[in-house]
Amino acid sequence: MKTYEGELFYTYILTNKNNTVLYVGFTIEMSKRLSEHIDKVYKNSFSAKYNLNKLIYFETHNAVGAARKREKQLKKWNREWKENLVQDMNPDWGDLSWMLEG
Repeated sequence: MKTYEGELFYTYILTNKNNTVLYVGFTIEMSKRLSEHIDKVYKNSFSAKYNLNKLIYFETHNAVGAARKREKQLKKWNREWKENLVQDMNPDWGDLSWMLEG
């Protein structure tokens, strides 16, 4: 099993420009994964189909298992709960990808 000592793991939510569709994901490399969503690397994916390229929420975790567990938890949540989570971190629902730079 591959270890990721000292790495951060991300659970995140994407939406489209009109904030009509939400996508919950998990990744080890947030900048790379976000680029894949934006560039529609996986043409038949859910995020490509609904043009989900705006990062509106993310969490960092120190353990891969914790990030995956949180992703699964959020995927089971209803839309209102996810909206409230986003609202707490990002009231304007702006694109947070700038926070990953540097």
